[in-house]
Amino acid sequence: MQPERSTNALYHFPLSPFSRKVRLSLAEKKIEVQLIEEKYWEKDPDFLRRNPAGKVPVLRIGSRTYSESSAICEYLEDTYPDPPLLPRDAETRYEARRLVSWFDDKFHSEVTSKLMGERVFRKVMGTGYPDSANVKSGARAIKYHIDYMAWLLDQRRWLAGDTMTLADFAAAAHLSCLDYISDVDWNRSDAVKDWYAKIKSRPAFRSILADQIPGFLPPAHYADLDF
Repeated sequence: MQPERSTNALYHFPLSPFSRKVRLSLAEKKIEVQLIEEKYWEKDPDFLRRNPAGKVPVLRIGSRTYSESSAICEYLEDTYPDPPLLPRDAETRYEARRLVSWFDDKFHSEVTSKLMGERVFRKVMGTGYPDSANVKSGARAIKYHIDYMAWLLDQRRWLAGDTMTLADFAAAAHLSCLDYISDVDWNRSDAVKDWYAKIKSRPAFRSILADQIPGFLPPAHYADLDF
C-alpha cells in the first residue's frame, strides 16, 4: 500500500543530477512526494540532521528518511518493484548498475562538475567566478561521453539493453541539467538525440522540464519534446 502523500517528501535541488535521478524514479513508479528545495551548501542544521553528509537528495517516506541517490533508487526498486527499473537477469542488471556508476562518478567528475559547477553553482553558492580551464575541460570531455553513449546505442535500444533502466535515468539526469545551460551538442549524435527525445517525452520528465532557476533561463528547446 502506498504511503499517504503528506508523509512523503524529497529534499532536492533542481539542478542536482542526483536529485533528478531519484525524481525520475519516483515519478516513473507513480510515488507522489512533496518537493522541498534545499540549498544544501548552506548546511542548515535541520537538513544536516536528515543527512549528516550534507548532500541532496534526501527522501522521506512516512517517518523514515533515506539518503544517497543510488541507495534510494535501489530501495525504491525493492519496495515498489513495478515498473521495474533494474532488469531481472543478473548480466543486464549488472550493466545497468555499471552505467549508473559511470554517469554518477566518471561523467559527473569529468563533465557535470566542470560545466554545471563552474557556470551555475559558483554563482548560486557565491564562490566566485568560473574557472575557464574547468569549463574547457568539461566541454572536451562531454564529446567523449556522447560518443560512448552513441556506441552503446548502436548495439542496444536503451543504454543498458533492450529495456529502459535506471542507467537511462542516471544519464538523462546529468544531460538534462547540462541541457538547461545549453552545454549539450545534440547534433553530435542522432542516436543520442533520439534516445533523449524518447526519455524526455515520458510523463516522469514533466516536472523536471518545468524547473526554473532564478538568474538562469533555459534555452527554448529545453522543454520542447520535438527538439
